[in-house]
Amino acid sequence: MNKKKDKVFVWPIYTRIIHWLIAFSFTFAFIFSLKENLLNFHVAVGIIFGLMLVYRIIWGFIGSQYSRFSTLKLAPSKLKFYFVEKIQNRWREIPAGHNPASSWFTLIVLFLGSIISITGLLLYGVQEGKGYLGFLNNEYYMYMDTLFDIHIYASYTLLVWVIIHISGVLVEQFYHKTSMVFAMITGYKKAKGEDSKVGKYKGGISYIFILLSIMVFFVSIDGRNNPFVVSKHTQIDYKHESFTYYTECGACHQPYPPFMLPESSWKRIQGDLKNHFGEEISPTMKKGENRISLNDQTVIFNYLTQHSADKSTREIAVKVMKSLNGARGRKSITKIKYWKDTHADIPRELFKSKKVKRKANCFACHKNFEKGIIEDIDIKIPR
Repeated sequence: MNKKKDKVFVWPIYTRIIHWLIAFSFTFAFIFSLKENLLNFHVAVGIIFGLMLVYRIIWGFIGSQYSRFSTLKLAPSKLKFYFVEKIQNRWREIPAGHNPASSWFTLIVLFLGSIISITGLLLYGVQEGKGYLGFLNNEYYMYMDTLFDIHIYASYTLLVWVIIHISGVLVEQFYHKTSMVFAMITGYKKAKGEDSKVGKYKGGISYIFILLSIMVFFVSIDGRNNPFVVSKHTQIDYKHESFTYYTECGACHQPYPPFMLPESSWKRIQGDLKNHFGEEISPTMKKGENRISLNDQTVIFNYLTQHSADKSTREIAVKVMKSLNGARGRKSITKIKYWKDTHADIPRELFKSKKVKRKANCFACHKNFEKGIIEDIDIKIPR
């Protein structure tokens, strides 16, 4: 029996909460993806999006009467009739549950959303080497671009459908006067039918998913120290790995991660120490000058070539190698196309500022760079 005249109670409170969690988590995940240093927030809300999709799929089988997949109107003839009637009859009666258009939209969200969530988790493991799937980075790093393309295309496709859906809801609200916007706020629709029954057991399952998503969000936003986001790539202790590299090269500048350049680049640098970025390095220099013995030079460049970009599965190493496309490596990371592309939006004046001074000063913007950690969440551009 209806509680309100001319209205049907369709969406229980927990169903409405999860509907908005799906909507907002997708929206904010999309926004956060536009800034590299917000990757941890992108992942955190992305996890909420994925969890809510799992809930919605389960809810489609055990949920309230208007939420079940069995009530969706998916016949092409019904979809055609829906749009014809929508055009011909401004004041037509709307169904209590999903209409044919929203029925199809529900499946589109679940299908594309599942692709986005699965590829996102795989991408986080394969490309970033992070999370529970971080171990995949070792064997499948070469697929990071493929996963990225699928993830992006599915996200933009869903965004287009979301815009179409919102447009349809606004048409219902302002042209057909069905108060459709408020249906997912109050739970009531201007339609005929039986009120949806709220079960304590089913409601409990819903609230468990809601609490779980909130917990995962707050655990994940630190972007570093928990199983959801922890990186398989540990900090580099240069002093321990190569004391010679740490002391000899570190005497003039902080040590650069060897995986930033390919072996061919390190060999070019080794072969031109007479002009080492404006300085001369020689075993015959006087004590206190740029003197490195031949033996120490060999030790240093053996270390660098053994850990070069072509031998690493880190994201930056793989992308550096791809941008070279088989070409000979440059002597400086700032001369490589990948570096130029990723820094294209940074004003040239910044590199000349007192806090940065030069393009090669990666330490100025990348926190923990001196430890071999190059992550999106550590990017902080000096102001």
